[in-house]
Amino acid sequence: MPAVQADALPHNKLSWWLDRALVAIGEASAWIWLLVLAVVLTNVFSRFVLSRGSIALEELSWHLFGAALMLALAYAVVRDDHVRVDVLREKFTLRSQAIIELLSILVLALPIVVLMVDALVPFAYQAFIYDERSQAPSGLPHRFIFKSVLPIGLTLVALALLSRATRCSTLLFNFPRAFIASTHDRDRGHSQP
Repeated sequence: MPAVQADALPHNKLSWWLDRALVAIGEASAWIWLLVLAVVLTNVFSRFVLSRGSIALEELSWHLFGAALMLALAYAVVRDDHVRVDVLREKFTLRSQAIIELLSILVLALPIVVLMVDALVPFAYQAFIYDERSQAPSGLPHRFIFKSVLPIGLTLVALALLSRATRCSTLLFNFPRAFIASTHDRDRGHSQP
């Protein structure tokens, strides 16, 4: 039996809207990769052609890379494109997969993500209060901007996990009740977030 796709789990109203929003954020964040590419190419050109490297550009490329990655994690959860060990999972029935996934989300994933967000919010806030900047003399100021992306990205992951848990619950317990997309949404290409 092949691995079950995310589409096999029924949507409910909450998961439908959460998944649509998270996919939109993930697709919008994909544009950050173009900025990463532009900054890296500019830095390489500056360093090797003009013989003038820039610490600020190097830091900016890493910050943009991290932001693009953090904002795309929830998209990966929604699309079920994240790393998963499917050696055993693919042999289970859809119902068994949903039970394991629901328990894993509620007992392991969500608590860990919530604890991480709880630890990272003060981390970002402290960087804002102290106007933290790079330790390099020509490095970037306003480090709180990137440090804020960490809890934001993980909050999006928590929402994606919550959505996924409700989809498992819909399959297992019919709560919340399954939601069928309207014809209008399907015609516009939104039948699958």
